[in-house]
Amino acid sequence: MTDALWYFARGSGVVALVLLTVVVVLGIGARSGRPAFGLPRFAVSLVHRNAALLAVVFLVGHVIGLLFDPYAQLRFFDVVVPFVGNYRPVWQGFGTLGLDLLAAIVITSLLRHRLGVRAWRAVHWLAYLCWPVALLHGLGNGADRGTWWLWATSLTCAAAVTAAIGWRLSATFDRFPARAERRVAPRLRPHLEEASR
Repeated sequence: MTDALWYFARGSGVVALVLLTVVVVLGIGARSGRPAFGLPRFAVSLVHRNAALLAVVFLVGHVIGLLFDPYAQLRFFDVVVPFVGNYRPVWQGFGTLGLDLLAAIVITSLLRHRLGVRAWRAVHWLAYLCWPVALLHGLGNGADRGTWWLWATSLTCAAAVTAAIGWRLSATFDRFPARAERRVAPRLRPHLEEASR
């Protein structure tokens, strides 16, 4: 059972990183205000939200797996307070910091209607800090830190986010594109003219 927990904790951490990468890339793409990646805006937002929820599920699985795994010897205190762990405290601390940042994002997203858009958006910007912190945690902590497949996965994630940021900062990125003129069916025009009076 302990081997299964160990493999589950490691695998769920990698899956959470990949999903967080998808979330960040789609979040950057959605800021353009136009279809991105060949998807309409609502689809980008929907995939962004669902990938974020799935990333949280895998991250919770990662943490719970490590809490119950006797090899990891992770304490609940290590999960909440960064940089105090017994094993590689800096690298483990990055993971805890990423978890804390993600928890703030999730909590404020659940309370978005009560907080208001400005407060929610200010906290939501933490996602841009959460992602590199999670990447550093994955590269510096754990048994797989030196393996080729983890480095390949991490470099692919970094390349995807770098490409999205490059597109966001490029001159071709238009945050508020011109809206296409709406076409109104001829039979509805009299009703619209009457309503506008």
